[in-house]
Amino acid sequence: MKATAKTLEADVAIVGAGPVGLTLAMDLAARGRTVAVLETRYRGEPPNVKCNHVAARSMEQFRRLGVAARLRDAGLPADYPNDVVFRTSVTGTELSRIHIPGRATRYGDTSGPDGWWPTPEPPHRINQIFLEPILFAHAEAQPGVTIRNRTEATSFAQDDDGVSVEARDLDGGAGVRVRARFLVGCDGGRSMVRKAIGAAFAGTPVIQRVQSTWIRAPKLLGMIPGERAWSCYAANPRRSGVCFAIDGRQTWLVHNHLMPHEEDLEAVDRDASIRHILGVGPEFEYEILSKEDWIGRRLVADRFRFARVFICGDAAHVWVPYAGYGMNAGIADALNLSWHLSSHLAGWAEPSVLDAYEIERLPITEQVSRFAMDHAQQMIKARGAVPPRIEEPGPEGDAIRAEQGQKSYELNVPQFCCAGLNFGYFYDRSPLIAYDGEAQPAYSMGGFTASTVPGCRAPHFGLADGRSLYDAFGSDYTLLRLDPSLDVAPLVDAAKARAMPMQLLDVPRRAAPAEYRHALVLCRADQHVAWRGDTVPADPRALVDRLRGAGPRSPP
Repeated sequence: MKATAKTLEADVAIVGAGPVGLTLAMDLAARGRTVAVLETRYRGEPPNVKCNHVAARSMEQFRRLGVAARLRDAGLPADYPNDVVFRTSVTGTELSRIHIPGRATRYGDTSGPDGWWPTPEPPHRINQIFLEPILFAHAEAQPGVTIRNRTEATSFAQDDDGVSVEARDLDGGAGVRVRARFLVGCDGGRSMVRKAIGAAFAGTPVIQRVQSTWIRAPKLLGMIPGERAWSCYAANPRRSGVCFAIDGRQTWLVHNHLMPHEEDLEAVDRDASIRHILGVGPEFEYEILSKEDWIGRRLVADRFRFARVFICGDAAHVWVPYAGYGMNAGIADALNLSWHLSSHLAGWAEPSVLDAYEIERLPITEQVSRFAMDHAQQMIKARGAVPPRIEEPGPEGDAIRAEQGQKSYELNVPQFCCAGLNFGYFYDRSPLIAYDGEAQPAYSMGGFTASTVPGCRAPHFGLADGRSLYDAFGSDYTLLRLDPSLDVAPLVDAAKARAMPMQLLDVPRRAAPAEYRHALVLCRADQHVAWRGDTVPADPRALVDRLRGAGPRSPP
């Protein structure tokens, strides 16, 4: 990184130091790139209390980047259950419960609906106020990363060699310039970068209005009957909402889901709604720490790139945060883009490799956003059908509560244990993947079929030495050889001739799951299968050229 009084030079400039921008900076730095990050907030200024969940796929990549253990050690107390419970109110009668282990038993407890997941890193429930400082410290400590707080990017201009970003110091007012090869906007739903490249959001502007309030209520935990839970869905004839445990002691985030006819967030009595959701009377004391109101939408940008400028995360897509996949989709964007940018900047991939980012990620965000919207609409319908006698004592009330509890469980397991969104999505039109004619298996929010069809996530399994398969992956491409007698020298040599990093990993066929039907499976850094076969292809150089962005533009 070179710096003068008012100019920063870097390979990549990033606008926004939230979880997506920080992940992008970390991965670029791990790949040897220099990064300048511009962030308007003060150093150490807490983020909004909104994101509460790091998906398994995100945790797998944080493991690779060396920060997963620190994240796992933060958030709720180690023994605090990550369960999702359904009640008549937070302090009311329990209807049903989705078991999700706390972090103390997360790796060993396989009894819950996500206990079978094929991953070395299960999901982690942690609020963004604990997550982001850890990511910030890790990113800032990486060689080649410069983060400038209290700096607002105001405009940029592109030329054949790079991007010049104009910014200003929000405290002193001085101008700041960043000169970079590429620019990435990770600057949220109101993204300056998205607007400047002419990308437009399209979709559904309003799905659900939510009054969201971060409160301090030290006495609440002791008033909740039964076992603790990370999330409580409360439904009664007066109000329906959700209460998230933030620190597991005294702070909580309360979502009050407004009814379809309630269009003004400020017109709804916030205090009364909170008390109905918590199930407490007027004597109960709590303190409002912040108001985090939001509107659920389904909006996806019509482009993710213009020349040397890209957008990631909420700058590219915004949707109702069901399944906790808003931030996690942005993290997947960042990791995908980082690899493409780094491969080109390293010199072994052609400029056309950058086209793959939008081609791969935009269809996935469309799919995931529709899953989230469909689930949101089911939830809205369920909240409008809360039985009026759900709190009635006696056998009839018991029967109503049992039925409602079963319905709530079945409706919500797919979003809180969303195996499909973690492991099922695939890239079916990438110019960097060599397809073989077999269709990728369909997936849903909660379900998927493991597969080595090119474009799918390489199915996980453990190696004989105790490592995860993904721990043994190289930084770019990894060739799995399940038959050690196969001569792969022509493919290895073709990769070397193009300076394309490819690591050979021999795995006994008996150690791999049945989905590995081919003797050779070539995997990308993001765990997706790029090619498979039982012998080295007749023209290994053509395959290598395809993988580095120099192949034909349409899948074979």
